[in-house]
Amino acid sequence: MHQTKKGTQWYFGMKAQIGMDSRTKLIHSVAATAANVDDSQMLPKLLHGQETRVWGDSAYSGQRKVIRQHTPKAKSFIQAKAHRHRPLSEEVQARNRTKSKVRAKVEHAFLVIKRIFGWAKVRYRGLAKNTHWL
Repeated sequence: MHQTKKGTQWYFGMKAQIGMDSRTKLIHSVAATAANVDDSQMLPKLLHGQETRVWGDSAYSGQRKVIRQHTPKAKSFIQAKAHRHRPLSEEVQARNRTKSKVRAKVEHAFLVIKRIFGWAKVRYRGLAKNTHWL
């Protein structure tokens, strides 16, 4: 496990990414990484190949090639990302809001993992033990 800085706040621990079916809300894959690993690097481990749609936030915006490689039949519903001096148009912002409604279902699974199963803080030192417990 490792530490990372977000703004002026330091965080120590790990991150968990999940692959979830958007219709049934069942989790099909879990990947745990150190806190300093970028979310987009874990995308191949979260895809099982039978997806028809892939949803994600703007951290996955440059990953269309990876999605095509691992799930050729899947449509990409990744959030559009604004760039410096090039803000998103109203139409693109409206599409992002629609995508966020589906992605909010996944956040409910994190609520269950953190609050009901007690995973708000890591229990062990080391990524292997915490991943196994997850």
